[in-house]
Amino acid sequence: MSFADLDDAALAASLATEAGRLALAVRAGSSLTGKALGDAGDAAANRLLCDAIRTARPADGLLSEEEKDDTRRCAQSRVWIVDPVDGTREYAEGRADWAVHVALAVDGVATIGAVALPDLDGGIVLRSDQPRALPPMTTSPRFVVSRSRPAPEAEAVARALGGELVPMGSAGAKAMAIIRGEAEIYLHSGGQYEWDSCAPVAVARAHGLHCSRIDGSPLVYNRPETYLPDLLICRPEWAERVLGEAAKLKG
Repeated sequence: MSFADLDDAALAASLATEAGRLALAVRAGSSLTGKALGDAGDAAANRLLCDAIRTARPADGLLSEEEKDDTRRCAQSRVWIVDPVDGTREYAEGRADWAVHVALAVDGVATIGAVALPDLDGGIVLRSDQPRALPPMTTSPRFVVSRSRPAPEAEAVARALGGELVPMGSAGAKAMAIIRGEAEIYLHSGGQYEWDSCAPVAVARAHGLHCSRIDGSPLVYNRPETYLPDLLICRPEWAERVLGEAAKLKG
C-alpha cells in the first residue's frame, strides 16, 4: 500500500514512523557529531516527509521547519505542518527526548497528528486517532520544562502549586510525557513555532488534555506569522488553577 492509499491519520503516523527510522539510520551510519549530526538527521527526515506529503496529498498545503515557507498555504483549508526532528540537540546526543511531528491543520485547527519518539522504548508513535487512557496523576503536579532555559512562568506557577520541575528535551517529548503519565503540565512561554506544537497539540487534545495559549485563548495554526509565543498543555484537572496562576503573573 502506498502513502496515498492511507487516510490522513494513518498517513501522519506512517510518515512519523518512517522519518524517525531514517533519522536513527542517519545517526547510526554517520561520523558526524553535535550540530552537524542534528542537521543531517533533520535534512534527511525532512526530505522523506515533504516528498511523501506532496505525492500523497498534492492538493494540500505544507509547512515544515526545514523548508522555505510557501505562504500560499495560508489560503488553503488543509495544511500539513511538520517538524522532521524536534530536539536536534537531544537527537545528536543519543537521548530519548526528541521527536518527529506530523500534523494536519484544518481551517487553523490542529486536527490530526502523530508524534514519534524513535529512541523511546524501541520506538513509539502516539496518534490522535488512537487515544489511550491517561494514567493516574500524582498528588502534586510535575511540570516538564526546558533542560537549559526553564520558562520563568512555569517556575513561578510550579512554586505556587507546590509542583516539581522535570527537565526534558523536545516539545513533542514534553507533551507526550503528560499522556504517558510522566508529568501533568507543560507550560511554555519562551516562544515556539507552529511546527513545534501542532502535532503534539492534535495528539494531546485527542487524549482529553487541555491545550491553549497561557491566557486561555485558542491555539490557531496556518497563519502567515508562524511564531507562537506560548503554550499550555496539561491534564484537564489542573487547567483552571494553572491558567489562574499564570494570569496573576501578568498582573
